[in-house]
Amino acid sequence: MTALWIANVHVTDEEAYGKYAALAGPAIAAHGGYFLARAGQYEQLEGRDRARNVVARFPSLEAAHNCYHSDAYQEALSHARHASERDLVIVEEVE
Repeated sequence: MTALWIANVHVTDEEAYGKYAALAGPAIAAHGGYFLARAGQYEQLEGRDRARNVVARFPSLEAAHNCYHSDAYQEALSHARHASERDLVIVEEVE
């Protein structure tokens, strides 16, 4: 089953986060992931408001997991760690 990678992000350093975004996209694509939503308009209905919301679809939960733990994504993430406050979850889609 496919899986969704859902991130809610508050960016604190635009320049550093830009480096993350430039590297993260190719790392995600290398694992079969593609973006469904990426920092577009949104409406916050409940919970913590974070202006950057990202949803990517992967071919499987395993592919999403492997992407996150890959060297390429971890390199990208090194730029985001001190440039943002993030929540990230992988959710398996229903059939």
